[in-house]
Amino acid sequence: MKNENPMRKELLDLLEGGNAHFGFQEVLADLPPEHINSKPPNTPYSLWHFVEHLRIAQWDILEFIRNPEHASPDYPSGYRPSADQTTDPAGWQRSCDSFMADLEALKGLVRDERVDLLAPLPHAKEYNAFREILLAADHNAYHIGELAIVRQVMGLWPAHNRYLTGNKAELD
Repeated sequence: MKNENPMRKELLDLLEGGNAHFGFQEVLADLPPEHINSKPPNTPYSLWHFVEHLRIAQWDILEFIRNPEHASPDYPSGYRPSADQTTDPAGWQRSCDSFMADLEALKGLVRDERVDLLAPLPHAKEYNAFREILLAADHNAYHIGELAIVRQVMGLWPAHNRYLTGNKAELD
């Protein structure tokens, strides 16, 4: 970005994670691949289900911004795989790669100064790209944080990640 527009910079920071939120790649770093279909206690959803929910919701928001013909999936069934579905490592990678590609597309909209983030969307006058990008960032932050807690509950949080180890000395 040439002009370092503060609103665009803050949106990018929010999408990327890091300030008050984990980033997507950070929260999934060092996840043992044999646990992609593991489910934490008291939930029907596996780690892959959480990632797929993030992917689908973010894709839906992105497509709503850029495609006037886009039809959102049915809610809630269209926003995550059924509880009995599983994936393999290639499917996991596709989910993660698709999430990251759509995240980059959202960031591209923010970086593109030709995009008036505050203008009403041509096909949905009560909405604008700014609102939708905030929605995506908020939704992502919520569920990425949820993934961090789920990993901790399942004993899958990497010991070298200081933020959820419970050791205050590591945080100072």
